[in-house]
Amino acid sequence: MKRTLNLLLTTMLLNLAAAPLVAQSDVYNSGGPLMAEQAAYDVGFYALTLSVNPGDSTIDGTLRVDARVVAPVTWLVLDLDPVLAVRSVKPVTLTDGAAGLSFERRGGKLWIQLPHAAQPGDKLSVTIEYGGRPMAAPVRKGSWSDGFLWTRSKTGEPWLGVVSVLNGADIWWPCKDHPSDEPDSMAINITVPEPLTVASNGRLRDYRRFRIDGKRMHSFHWFVSTPINNYGVTLNIAQYSKLEDSYRSINGETFPITFWVMPDDYFKAMTLFPQISEHMNFLERTLGPYPFRADKYAVAQTPYSGMEHQTIISYGGDFKDNEYGFDTLHFHELSHEWFANLVTAPDWRDWWLHEGVASYLEAIYAESLHDTPAYHRYMAGFRSRIQNVKPLAPRETQRTRDIYGGDLYSKGAWVLHSLRYLIGKKELLRALRQLAYPEPALEYVTDGRQCHFVTTDEFQRVVESVSGRRLGWFFDVYLRQPRLPQLGTSIAGNTLTLRWSVPDDLPFPMPVAVRLGPEVRQISMAEAEETVEVPDGFVPHVDPDNWILKADLN
Repeated sequence: MKRTLNLLLTTMLLNLAAAPLVAQSDVYNSGGPLMAEQAAYDVGFYALTLSVNPGDSTIDGTLRVDARVVAPVTWLVLDLDPVLAVRSVKPVTLTDGAAGLSFERRGGKLWIQLPHAAQPGDKLSVTIEYGGRPMAAPVRKGSWSDGFLWTRSKTGEPWLGVVSVLNGADIWWPCKDHPSDEPDSMAINITVPEPLTVASNGRLRDYRRFRIDGKRMHSFHWFVSTPINNYGVTLNIAQYSKLEDSYRSINGETFPITFWVMPDDYFKAMTLFPQISEHMNFLERTLGPYPFRADKYAVAQTPYSGMEHQTIISYGGDFKDNEYGFDTLHFHELSHEWFANLVTAPDWRDWWLHEGVASYLEAIYAESLHDTPAYHRYMAGFRSRIQNVKPLAPRETQRTRDIYGGDLYSKGAWVLHSLRYLIGKKELLRALRQLAYPEPALEYVTDGRQCHFVTTDEFQRVVESVSGRRLGWFFDVYLRQPRLPQLGTSIAGNTLTLRWSVPDDLPFPMPVAVRLGPEVRQISMAEAEETVEVPDGFVPHVDPDNWILKADLN
C-alpha cells in the first residue's frame, strides 16, 4: 500500500519478539510491538459487509482482506475481539461447498493457516464470516468511550455509532490492528432496517432496498478511495436529516459537504453549518487543500462527543461557540483530516502529532479571528492542564494505553507555542504545511499518494530545514523526557542572573526575553547561566509574554 512502513525490515527486527496474546477488549490495547506474522504482509484492501441489528445489539457479516506478502509466512494473523464469533474463513476464490481454511482463536488474534508458505510478492485474499454482540460503550454526554453505542433519539428511534481509537478497530471488525499499516482503499457496506440511514466514510456508491422475512431493509454501499487508518473507519446510524452544500477548495476543485443531524437539532445545525466552510477555508490556507476532495467532507451528529473519522467527523457538541466565537469541537475534529488522516503517526509514540497540532491550530484560529492577546489567552487555557508525567514522544513503541492522556493535547500545543517563539510564526506554519504536503505537487493529488506517515524525527527535520537551525536539544528536552526545564532568576544590585536547570543536564540554549521598561532584550542563553545589567529604576520582567514552556518555581 502507499502508506506502509518498510515491513520487511520490521519483520527482521521483530522476529525475536512475540506479541503477547491478550484479549483486545482490554482497555487501551491498540498498537505496540508488531508481531512477525503481521509484519510479514501489507494490507491493500478491506471490504466490510455488515448487517446491524439495533433490536438485539448484534452485528453479522463478512470482512474481505486483500494483502501482499513481504516476508515468508505460513499464517495470516488478524486481530478480532474474542467476544465476536468467527464462523468460517475462506479464500476469495473458493467455490461454494468447498472446505475453508483452518483457523485458531488465540486471545485477541485470529490465526488463519495458509495452505502453503506464502513468499514475498504473493497475494492473499480471504473472507471472514463473523458476528455477535460487540463491545458496548457507555453513553456520557461530552465524552466518549470505545465501543458500539446502542442509544435512542429523543423520540425513541435507534441512534447508533462506534468509536475504536483506544481499543482498536478489531472490537467490531477483523483487521490488522496496528497504525503502521492501512489499506489503499476500503468498501463499507452496511445493512439496517428502514427507515434508518447509514452515514459512513468515503462516497456513497450504491443504495439498495429489499425485504428479509417481511421486514423492509436497505443497504448503503460506501467506498473510501484513499488510505484510511483503522480507527478512522466508522458508521453512524439514525433517522438523520441532512444539510448539504458544495465547497470550492483553494486549488479550484469542488467537493460536497454534508451534515447528518438529528431532526430535533436541525435548526441548531443550521447555525453551525456556515462555520464548516469558514473552518475549512482557514485550514486549507494554513495547511494546504483538504486532502480527501475525491470523496467528501461530512459531519455526523453522534451520541458521544467527537472523533476524527476520515471524511465524516463525529460531532456530539451542543452547537454553541466558545468565547472566541467558534465551535471548538468541530474545528478540532476537522483539523484532524490533515493531522491524523492525511498525516498519520505509524506508532502511537508519535500520537502528539495528531492531538497537539490539532489543539494548537485552535489557538491559531482564535488569533486569526481576534488578535495575538486572544491567542495567548487561549494558550493559557492549555497550560493549566499539563501534567508532565511521561514523555510526550518516547523512543519506545507504545500502545494506546501507554501514551494516551491530556498532555498529547495541552503539552503538545505548548511545545508548538514555544517552537513558534524560537523560530517564528511564519516558519512554524510553513513547517506544518510542509509536513502535511512534503511536495507542492501533492496538494493537487487526490488518489491517495498525498497520504503518508510521519514521525517526531521527521517533524524535527522539517523544522530544522525551514528554520535553518539545529534543534535536537529542543526536541530532546520537551518531547523525549517528561520533566520541564526550570528558569532560575536572581538579582544582586543591578545584575539579573538567568540560569536554566534542565533534567539530566541536557543542553537547552533557549533564549529568554527580558522586558526593561519599554525595551525588550533577547538573552541568547548560549550558556546555562547569563547575566543582564538592569538600569536604575527598572524592574525586569522575564519571559513577559509567557512563550516558554517551563516549570513553575512556586
